[in-house]
Amino acid sequence: MKVTLITLALAAALPFAANADELSYNYLEAGYTLFNTNPDAEGPTLNGSYAINDNFHVFGGYSKLDFDSTPVDLDLWNIGLGYRYGLNANTDLLVRAAYEKANLDHGLRDPDIWRAETGVRSALVADRLEGWALAGYEDSDVASGDVYGKFGVQYKFTKAWGLVAEAKFISGDEQYFIGPRLSF
Repeated sequence: MKVTLITLALAAALPFAANADELSYNYLEAGYTLFNTNPDAEGPTLNGSYAINDNFHVFGGYSKLDFDSTPVDLDLWNIGLGYRYGLNANTDLLVRAAYEKANLDHGLRDPDIWRAETGVRSALVADRLEGWALAGYEDSDVASGDVYGKFGVQYKFTKAWGLVAEAKFISGDEQYFIGPRLSF
């Protein structure tokens, strides 16, 4: 199953490669996150990435989520390290690992989450569009691990400004993010 998801993610993104600007791993984005779980959670998110060199980048994020119909709030932060390998001028193979901490209020247990993912990121048919497809595995100290798929797209208004939309599907749950990105 895991090999199939990884193979599908790679195969889905490779045909779309076209001439475009270099992919940037230096960015900040702010937006809105929605978790379609039981119960749903939603709220503001801040993410960022910084290229250490041509191949490695660090990334992280913070979300302040409110669960629907409950008094519980969730502070969710993550930090990780990524590696990119250029498959061609417009497509990168990505391998990433991250640690995520969920802080719940009202005396609930705060899980530690570990995640690893691989896939591709590519400039797509138009020079203002890029996309990514990743397959990953996520495990925590409060639940058994599971495989997930993550898909995203960025429309670039300029070299510096774009709009990002991303979806993650894991264990029947859905996680969505949308917001502006500043690349530098």
